[in-house]
Amino acid sequence: MSHMRVGVRELRNRTSQVIEAVRSGERVTLTVRGDPVADIVPHGERYRWLAGDRLRTELKRLAADPGLQTDLDEAVAQTLGDL
Repeated sequence: MSHMRVGVRELRNRTSQVIEAVRSGERVTLTVRGDPVADIVPHGERYRWLAGDRLRTELKRLAADPGLQTDLDEAVAQTLGDL
């Protein structure tokens, strides 16, 4: 993800460009006299609470490769020279 800094005066003059950058995934730090005061980030759907069924579904969907635990267990028993 890219990152840009923009002052309030520059934001006023380049609002559409900043919004387009954020839409494309860029994070923008808003500054006042060079000091960061806020971050403008792409909007994402956020949940504060997930029902149990939804949480289980999301955990399954986002789970790592099922073979990862086996690979990690095997790697723990090895030294760097063995790898």
